[in-house]
Amino acid sequence: MPEISRFYGIIIKMFYNDHTPPHFHAEYGGDSILVDLNNLQVIAGKLPTRATKLVLEWASEHQSELQQDWQLARDMKPLQPIDPLD
Repeated sequence: MPEISRFYGIIIKMFYNDHTPPHFHAEYGGDSILVDLNNLQVIAGKLPTRATKLVLEWASEHQSELQQDWQLARDMKPLQPIDPLD
């Protein structure tokens, strides 16, 4: 699963040709969540509250880039890295 961003120990990944709804995976300290790209809601998993807030803040800043990477992944094309949270 390609890594598309990393910040504060959080790793953001996206699978090629993954199931719907469009989403990304966030991992931190051995835990993980799936975040829906359409509404930026956690749809599975659990992270510490602070890490979840950082992931959702980052996602709101990069939602269009995430949607572009989702389409690239569906088309089995290389994903584009996304800047980390500032």
